[in-house]
Amino acid sequence: MRAIIPVAGVGSRLRPHTFTVPKVLLNVAGKPIIGHILDKVIEAGFDEATIVIGYLGEMIKEYVVANYSIKVDFVEQEERLGLGHAIYISQHTFSRNPILIILGDTIFDVDLKCMIDSSDSQIGVKTVDDPRRFGVAETTDGFITHLVEKPEAPKSNLAVVGLYYITQPQILMDCLREMIKSNARTKGEFQLTDALQMMIERGEKMKTFQVDGWFDCGKPETLLSTNRYLLERQPVPASRKDLVICPPAFISPKAKVTNAIIGPNATVAENATVENACIRNSIVSEGATVVNALIEDSIIGSNAVVRGKYKRINVGDSSELEFN
Repeated sequence: MRAIIPVAGVGSRLRPHTFTVPKVLLNVAGKPIIGHILDKVIEAGFDEATIVIGYLGEMIKEYVVANYSIKVDFVEQEERLGLGHAIYISQHTFSRNPILIILGDTIFDVDLKCMIDSSDSQIGVKTVDDPRRFGVAETTDGFITHLVEKPEAPKSNLAVVGLYYITQPQILMDCLREMIKSNARTKGEFQLTDALQMMIERGEKMKTFQVDGWFDCGKPETLLSTNRYLLERQPVPASRKDLVICPPAFISPKAKVTNAIIGPNATVAENATVENACIRNSIVSEGATVVNALIEDSIIGSNAVVRGKYKRINVGDSSELEFN
């Protein structure tokens, strides 16, 4: 089987970090987002993948080739015309065998083996309070009857989370081909949701697959919450001289950390330097430097430098002091 991973987006909600680094290479709990995804795919038994790249795609290609040995085909999406278009242009990389489509801006904590054991196509969903921001699945007797992209008045609270197991990819390609030929777009793009709905209308059986462990990495606050979740499932880093660790935390063995308090919920990535600092609920990315600073609820980008200043104060009763 083959996994299809579209990662061509620019990640505009994560700027300024994504001005120079593609979103899927942002570090979460000690590893780029794409690394977490590929680890899950390999764990489930996949030995082939197609990665649809675009913005800063060469950086993604370099990381994957340097760190993974599975067979990977890279397809460039020159125009970002939607997820359906991304799958359509990658059709030459897969056959009639089942495929797994997994979006590159989310991390999943799910047993993919259970999903791909089904004889029917399956779409990952999660029950949410407000499904208007998502594709929504409506079901009857366990099977999907209707899929709609970002409905104004949703009839279901089952949000489509970006995990699709397709047992008949040739039917999907026929539907995408028809959409693109007729220029059938929704909100300006060729939506995969629309093609899947066409498959259902042609008799393809699809079920939902509940995905409770679904973690968005599309905004700074969700990136940090995903970092917290993943850190809670990792071992406590080894103790070091002049270092206090408040788990959960991740400290790369290649990071230089001295006279610091790290955690809780903090990641210090490879080749980062942290001196005389306290880092909590934050990500210090590859090669970054943090000196003399208290950092909280923050993302420090790759090779960025943050230098603070500590002050000694002897203040009497009924005093007021303000720093600028």
